[in-house]
Amino acid sequence: MTIGGDIPTAAIPTGPAADDDRPLAGIRVLAIEQYGAGPFASLYLSDMGAEVIKIEPTPADGQKGGDSARQSGPHFLGENDSQFFQTFNLGKRSIALDLKSPAGRAVFERLVKTADAVMNNLRGDQPDRLGITHQALKAVKPSIVCAHLSGYGRSGPRAAWPAYDYLMQAEAGFIALTGDPEGGGTRMGLSVVDYLTGLTTAFALTSALFGAMRTGRGRDVDVTLYDVAVHQLTYPAIWYLNEGTTTGRRPRGGHPAVVPCEQFPVADGAIYVMCMLPKFWRALCEITGLPDLAADPRFADVAARFRNRDALAAILDPVFATRTMADWVAAFAGRLPAAPVLSLAQALDNPFLAERGGIQNVDHPAKPGMRVLSNPIRLDGAVIRAKPGPGLGADTDALLGELGYDPAAIAALRAEGAVA
Repeated sequence: MTIGGDIPTAAIPTGPAADDDRPLAGIRVLAIEQYGAGPFASLYLSDMGAEVIKIEPTPADGQKGGDSARQSGPHFLGENDSQFFQTFNLGKRSIALDLKSPAGRAVFERLVKTADAVMNNLRGDQPDRLGITHQALKAVKPSIVCAHLSGYGRSGPRAAWPAYDYLMQAEAGFIALTGDPEGGGTRMGLSVVDYLTGLTTAFALTSALFGAMRTGRGRDVDVTLYDVAVHQLTYPAIWYLNEGTTTGRRPRGGHPAVVPCEQFPVADGAIYVMCMLPKFWRALCEITGLPDLAADPRFADVAARFRNRDALAAILDPVFATRTMADWVAAFAGRLPAAPVLSLAQALDNPFLAERGGIQNVDHPAKPGMRVLSNPIRLDGAVIRAKPGPGLGADTDALLGELGYDPAAIAALRAEGAVA
């Protein structure tokens, strides 16, 4: 389905910046990470040109080792890889290393000497135990930046608690704010707290790197799922804290204060319209063929429209139902903020996404031409070229060689289980 007809768009260059010309080229980040939030953070660092080295657990006790995301189905890529893993780990390197063994620790500290930052998304009580804080590593390299992404922080009564995105959506009020007011609350369809925390961590780490380059001193930076989730409450939080106003769920996913700013049913689905400014309200009245609405005292301003939302919807619904999503998007294009309410498949098959270079192919050994999403950041107007994520320990030998280990020493490390 084509949405919006032949709306002209600027072509997005497909020739990306060279790897050594990206903003973080020359930065090395050691990432002790699992699953989603941490890998999402380092994915952005990698896309910006940093060399991200995943430090993954070695196989032990019948386990295959590595980031647990390698075993996340349902779509697998060989023995110890998956499309889920690839989603969060494009372009990284991997070393399989036992950080708890003396030999593994020695390798890690050699790596730290070559690195600019160490990041992790372990449970809050783990970084101190593993010795991956700035306090533990500053003797190895004073300028090292240590970024910690955890559920609830590295201190306090919840430091040892496991944490997941959905739990944060529950406790921070996201579930209560999401869904139809006539039903129960619901979680958002994506792990938005994981992703927002990952982005916050990437920003915090990059900022700390800038400071370390300026002063020569590294530091710890801490970001938690819980803190980020609560911080995302933004203006509803400020309204409650200052006025006692509790924001609730609105019909049709509507805005808590502005009408019309919600979904409307159309001939083949729904469209979301946002009349956030008076000029957009006037445009809606004109384009829908209802110019008299603009002068109707029931809808004279934002407050009046909010009070009379049901009456306004009763007028607009039959008009919206006469045309399709594509028709309305074409009619509103550039004059009124509006978007079709698409399914996942429709969103990914949207021609506009293709025009934006939002999907590209990478040649994974088990799936040549694997389609992946492009990073949303454009460098000098160009899409960043993606590369497949690494196999477990794919770079172990190469990295050990860079650190000065000869083949015999590498074989000895492997024999004692320090690396794989």
